[in-house]
Amino acid sequence: MNEYTVLLTWDDEARVWVAENDEIPLALESGSLDVLMEQVRLTAPEILELNGKEHVNAYINFAAKRRAKVYA
Repeated sequence: MNEYTVLLTWDDEARVWVAENDEIPLALESGSLDVLMEQVRLTAPEILELNGKEHVNAYINFAAKRRAKVYA
């Protein structure tokens, strides 16, 4: 079983979530975290297959990161 961790990072300037992973070359973004996770889930098998990586019984772990400025 293969596991891949996809980092979902908020781009404050573009106002979108961006998906990143070194093993799965992703070019996905969305204004909604839930929509982006679904896009990754649906496209990852095809991307993995095109890049010669095993995707049968693979799992994707999502890690979200968003930075917020605290005002005093």
